[in-house]
Amino acid sequence: MGVHLIPVSTAKNEVSSKSRKRIMPEPVTEPPGVDPVYEALLYCNTPSVAERSMEGHAPHHFKLVSVHVFIRHGDRYPLYVIPKTKRPEIDCTLVANRKPYHPKLEAFVSHMSKGSGASFESPLHSLPLYPSHQLCEMGELTQTGVVQHLQNGQLLRDIYLKKHKLLPSDWSMDQLYLETTGKSRTLQSGLALLYGFLPDFDWKKIYFRHQPSALFCSGNCYCPVRNHYLEKEQRRQYLLRLKNNQLERTYGDMARIVDVPTKQLRAANPIDSMLCHFCHNVSFPCTRNGCIGMEHFKVIKTHQIEDERERQEKKLYLGYALLGAHPILNQTIGRMQRAAEGRRGELFALYSAHDVTLSPVLSALGLTEARFPRFAARLIFELWQDREKPSEHSVRILYNGVDVTFHTSFCQDHHKRSLKPMCPLENLVRFVKKDMFVALGGGGTNYHDACHRAGL
Repeated sequence: MGVHLIPVSTAKNEVSSKSRKRIMPEPVTEPPGVDPVYEALLYCNTPSVAERSMEGHAPHHFKLVSVHVFIRHGDRYPLYVIPKTKRPEIDCTLVANRKPYHPKLEAFVSHMSKGSGASFESPLHSLPLYPSHQLCEMGELTQTGVVQHLQNGQLLRDIYLKKHKLLPSDWSMDQLYLETTGKSRTLQSGLALLYGFLPDFDWKKIYFRHQPSALFCSGNCYCPVRNHYLEKEQRRQYLLRLKNNQLERTYGDMARIVDVPTKQLRAANPIDSMLCHFCHNVSFPCTRNGCIGMEHFKVIKTHQIEDERERQEKKLYLGYALLGAHPILNQTIGRMQRAAEGRRGELFALYSAHDVTLSPVLSALGLTEARFPRFAARLIFELWQDREKPSEHSVRILYNGVDVTFHTSFCQDHHKRSLKPMCPLENLVRFVKKDMFVALGGGGTNYHDACHRAGL
């Protein structure tokens, strides 16, 4: 499906002097094969939610019971800098007349300023509720990131609240489940989505839980076998990089330009900073030795695409993903089962997370064609009840608005046997409780045994 992409920018110097060369290419409408620039554009941009939204679609005799939303935080400032270069000048204040804009942006800032007395599990209460630095701090959410999640929240409001009446008008605190890691960018992204979903919500009804692990594994984080799979995956990445002579030459050339050892430049993860320059249409840095340019960017981005392809083929990551995703998937099906039984509880769950949260879940579900989670990516689990057979419950899985239910490993063939555009809840439950361990091999039948299997 072609998606019209419109480059966005929150750069402070968006209309700066003509001497600064812009690096963003023209918008593209169709993927020209595996093109590194196109892939980077997909990473930067949030496609129009109206074009890609399939959330909430079901036959009229189905009732929406609960919704479980996993998001990656929105657009952020880099976590790393390219050594000996000037940081990109991005303004992280929220300004009404700067693109990208959302009609609820000013109201969001106003509402966040009233939230200091809200309930946040420690240490979340020490974090700012919205970005506010004129020169972004490392990893800080940008205006683009806030707008992305205001859009996501408004989309979900239109579908789940206005159309399906998921929450009553007098909703209570125990009908929402909100959880985030301890980074300002994830808390702020969660709040932006929540504000789009429930504008001017009552702060007294809000409680954000803190999740120390990016895998959202709570008290089940110790898993030696998972770490073993991760080490094997990291070794695969290392060997692939060694084979790429063009990549090594590129790192060497960039290191010469910024006058540091190649090893130091590589350790600084230059692609993180370069993606920020690219996405915000700010020229790559120059020194007296020359300029980092698009040719460097394309080589590194092409290697990332190749790495992703080999990762799917070698399947070393899959073992890590199955064990990494199990705790959060197990928690999710527990909520679904309670809702299906009619027990009072959360109707809407939101997990504000990272790419390293969503990637294992996508891989564990068998969604091999899913793109690497871009900024503000959303993965949604919907639980539905058949009004004609009230004891039957089904699930739909959606990724960035696309229905991927029948691409999952636990429901690939179900649509061949059923006309329902969804998957039986018991398929997902069986997958999490049993099939994930079968896929790992080794005879484990539960998470603890799979995590402590000997002989690897």
